[in-house]
Amino acid sequence: MAKSTASPRSQSSYEVLGMRLQKAINNPMAQQRKYAVLERLADDQPDDWVQILEELSDTDNVTVAYRDDGSVQVFWTVVKDD
Repeated sequence: MAKSTASPRSQSSYEVLGMRLQKAINNPMAQQRKYAVLERLADDQPDDWVQILEELSDTDNVTVAYRDDGSVQVFWTVVKDD
């Protein structure tokens, strides 16, 4: 079996941020409460942060609330199928 010579692709700053926020949203406590508080870290790229929040805002049944402390609270509702 031949070895792959391709080196693993490093993740973009957007992908790293997305995985961090996804982890916060998928946290069992956040899932139970149906919200998560997201904080922008110093090493997060401003454009990545804006893009992800815009994408979350455009998602059905998701509300993004900007807090006074600079964090963002993301709320969601689970729609039940009939």
